[in-house]
Amino acid sequence: MVDAIVSSLLEQLISVAADEVKKLTSNLQAIRGVLEDAEQRQMQLDKAVTFWLDQLKDASYDMEDVLDEWVFARLKLQIDFKQLSLRHDIAVKIRGINEKLDDIASQKDRFKFVENVSNNVKTPERVRTTSLIDEGEVCGRVDEKNELLSKLLCESSEQQKGLHVISLIGLGGIGKTTLAQLAYNNDEVKRNFEKVMWVCVSDTFEEISVANAIIEGLGESTSSLSEFQSLMSHIHRSIEGKKNFLILNDVWDGDYNKWAPFFLCLNHGLHGSKILVTTRNELVARMMGSTNIIFIEQLTEEECWSLFKRLAFFGCSFEDCERLEPIGQKIARKCKGLPIAAKVIGNLLRSKSTIKDWQRILDSEMWKAEEIGKGLLTPLLLSYNDLSSNSMVKRFFSYCAVFPKDYNMYKEELISLWMAQGYLNAEEYEEKEMTGEECFNILAARSFFQEFEKNDDDDIMSCKMHDIVHDFAQFVSSKECLWLEINSTKESVINAFGGKVRHLGLKFKGGASFPMSIHGLNRLRTLLIDDESPPNSSLDSSILPELI
Repeated sequence: MVDAIVSSLLEQLISVAADEVKKLTSNLQAIRGVLEDAEQRQMQLDKAVTFWLDQLKDASYDMEDVLDEWVFARLKLQIDFKQLSLRHDIAVKIRGINEKLDDIASQKDRFKFVENVSNNVKTPERVRTTSLIDEGEVCGRVDEKNELLSKLLCESSEQQKGLHVISLIGLGGIGKTTLAQLAYNNDEVKRNFEKVMWVCVSDTFEEISVANAIIEGLGESTSSLSEFQSLMSHIHRSIEGKKNFLILNDVWDGDYNKWAPFFLCLNHGLHGSKILVTTRNELVARMMGSTNIIFIEQLTEEECWSLFKRLAFFGCSFEDCERLEPIGQKIARKCKGLPIAAKVIGNLLRSKSTIKDWQRILDSEMWKAEEIGKGLLTPLLLSYNDLSSNSMVKRFFSYCAVFPKDYNMYKEELISLWMAQGYLNAEEYEEKEMTGEECFNILAARSFFQEFEKNDDDDIMSCKMHDIVHDFAQFVSSKECLWLEINSTKESVINAFGGKVRHLGLKFKGGASFPMSIHGLNRLRTLLIDDESPPNSSLDSSILPELI
């Protein structure tokens, strides 16, 4: 991502003729030549290289800020650029940044980076939306699917009275959500239950959010309710005497005190009601009273190869498939039976047609980076690093970490935010919009996005990120992006992140006040606010003008 920042800076600096800026440009050009190798070594957890890149990124952001001041000064004075000398204060700032870059540039030699001789930032190739993979296509999992449906539809006399909790447990990216979606959409399941509800819980079990989601799943409104007790009473009345099926997807929080009110409330449904929980943690499933646990294992080697082959060889000629298949089988084995790994690497290789490209993926040192998520992020690292010729796309992807997990990202809104950050280097609005859509399609085609909602013309309207992909976006954004939920009982942790945060999202609940610690974030570039507070306790409208 640092490469994208430096590339953008160089384009801006071309138009500035001051001596200090010329020196700055020279420094950035010297550093940029080794950035691709440096970023790959950072991914292998080279701490010294990571620290060096952090220094460079901070200096680059500082320079962007100074350039903004420079552009503003030109507009304010409304005179021709050639007749304007650098304002003294801006010149001092540039000189200071130059001193930092002198030091950073001198350090690069001790790392013995391999220089990239081709440093041109290429415009991303257009990706057709018709090539996107249907996430509903499932490979394997026949036994697990049949076992799950059997437990959901079972009405035997030995079944316990009251609420019946079933859990799907497995690694991230193993396919738990896919199995839950199959159950949710199964026609026989829909006929068996009066109400079928889907709630994504994600990192924190926020009681009010979960309650609201359940009520919405019941097809009812919560607009007149704000208190937890009122929400739970509403759920109680709505499910009483009915046979219900609730899916709680991606549960992490093992706090029984948060879960207990829900179990008590949901237990008033008709005998035979079921809850399906997906989680990575068996202790969480036990805490929630699960009486049946299905452990989701990795795909078999044959199943993983079948999934990988379907994606990697899509559109390939018979001759190309035959030529690349021996290497492909070795790569598929490295995916270790993880569906998300097979999808990401398969989508990466579908655009590669030479043995050299495939062998490069097979021989990559990234497969050895077991420390990062126990190897689960390796396929994402490989696909991310392959975007080196489209460095701006890396920056677009890392920006998505500003949203919370399971956030429904609307394509037009996302592209507008990219444009607002100045990521799209184009003159006309329409050209920027088109470039943004091309970059979005690249990320979608690489399986960085999923759960697409489309319009009648089959164009993508919105999407989500898998939680593993979201973790990876946070990893590559290096604490630049932060999302916090603020409520009346929890203090903000903004200060703990220091001056690193540049993109911040805040979600307000329960009449929470605006965190004053945000005033310390003087490098902030994005502030997204989601206010769920009751109507009479909304944020003070005077705060934002003061903040800005």
